[in-house]
Amino acid sequence: MLRILRNAVFGLVFLFGLFAASPPASAAYPDRPVHWLIGFAAGGPVDIVARIMAQALSDRLGQQFIVENRAGSGGNIAAGAAINAAPDGYTLLFVAPNNAISTSLYKKLPFDFLRDTTPVASIMQLTNMLVVSNAFPAKTVQEFIDYCKANPGKISFASSGNGTSVHMSAELFKVMTKCDMVHVPYRGSAIAFPDIISNKVQLIFDNLPSALEQSKGGNVRALGVTSPQRWPAVPDVPAIAETVPGFESVGFYGISAPKGTPGEVVEILNKAVDDALKDPKVAARLTENGGIPRPMTPAEFGKLVADETAKWKKVVEFAGVSVD
Repeated sequence: MLRILRNAVFGLVFLFGLFAASPPASAAYPDRPVHWLIGFAAGGPVDIVARIMAQALSDRLGQQFIVENRAGSGGNIAAGAAINAAPDGYTLLFVAPNNAISTSLYKKLPFDFLRDTTPVASIMQLTNMLVVSNAFPAKTVQEFIDYCKANPGKISFASSGNGTSVHMSAELFKVMTKCDMVHVPYRGSAIAFPDIISNKVQLIFDNLPSALEQSKGGNVRALGVTSPQRWPAVPDVPAIAETVPGFESVGFYGISAPKGTPGEVVEILNKAVDDALKDPKVAARLTENGGIPRPMTPAEFGKLVADETAKWKKVVEFAGVSVD
């Protein structure tokens, strides 16, 4: 009996030693490819920035970060898929203003974004830009407002989906200027631009990366940015607030993970993002796409998303818009 007890004790000590000596599973993270879900179509502003950062993270963490475009429902298809994934750090979500807006805009979401996600890292801040078809007669924001009021209900604006900052920037503009415009949602701004260029739809308040690319290429005309002051990347483009005092819609890009993702994994990812943003080459590419790198701790990024959620709830209620 004594021998059995002694062997049992030795066995327990041996097993305890194994567990104590073994590093936690997250210490090896990542040991396989990471899937990064994007709520919009390829070629749009979110996709452009995601692919820049995915390469930077792959370089720093030694595993491939695979960008997966799951467009639809204003980014909620991707959000739902990420939230329902295993909380192990191998499925991440690209976070943008649509995630803050959807909480109050969509009445039947099967998840609560703030409750069901873990904030990981902030990537950058950016503005939207109002661009119009070259066939559209207005050359300034004031001319645009005048034309809109003279032609109520005859102007259509595109968006990258219901509940995106592209959509809500236009809704805010409508409320503040009393312009009557018709919303035409797409599954991403890249898909919308052919119709804007051909003047089937007259305008879009798009995220700066893709709007800037299209305006630089001469495909559309830039009228104004949605930041409260002129944006560094496009200093010659007026702020809409210069014509419409108080108008502001500044966005953010970042990363979240499913709730319950280990803190060690979050720290590894946050450090990798911060290191990437300190890299002059990565920062330059983000700046070229109209953004301003904005590294944050996970807690700071979580507060930003919560604050944006509260802000856009007021806009949604004021504008009187909703999606079932």
